[in-house]
Amino acid sequence: MRGKFISFEGPEGGGKSTHAAALADALRAEGKIVLLTREPGGTRLAELIRALVREELEDPPVTRSEVLLFLAARAQLVANAIKPALARGEWVICDRFADSTFAYQGYGRGIDVQLLKDLNEFATEGLVPDMTILLDVPPEVSRERIAERQKATATSADRIEAAGEAFHRRLRDGFLALAKAEPERFAVIDSSGAPADVDKAILEAVRGR
Repeated sequence: MRGKFISFEGPEGGGKSTHAAALADALRAEGKIVLLTREPGGTRLAELIRALVREELEDPPVTRSEVLLFLAARAQLVANAIKPALARGEWVICDRFADSTFAYQGYGRGIDVQLLKDLNEFATEGLVPDMTILLDVPPEVSRERIAERQKATATSADRIEAAGEAFHRRLRDGFLALAKAEPERFAVIDSSGAPADVDKAILEAVRGR
């Protein structure tokens, strides 16, 4: 039996990594085998690409290069990690997937979303998550959380976090538009509340599907 594939999406500061890990722990406690991974990343090559697209470089990727780098990382992750796990009957939880490309490079950077979907179809061989959890946060909450994280880790904003307020508003609007277009796949959850309450809402949404 094929496993289940759940992706986590949303604006910066939504708590995707934290809540994805919490869901993985909850499913493992129920006896399920879970692969927890992330995008870009999850394989050695994909992690190297992650460093390229997030760092401030003297020669930063132009928008088209950025798209192709993300797609290359995704193709590697799908072929070498996600599909094999699903074939074994495991559950796969991924911190970001294709909808991030549609939101960031489409709605955020202005590339035609249908073109991005066509390119993604090639990169993933048509793989679509069984369920996508969209952790939604208002832009002001996102900014506060990013600032808190940078202070706690003594780091500065990466290239994407520093893209500007207008970009991040388009990004959030894009995610909400994607969710509205596919309500059967998306579960939109307000992640501005207490983490325990968000985790509970996520688990209830997964069980409901």
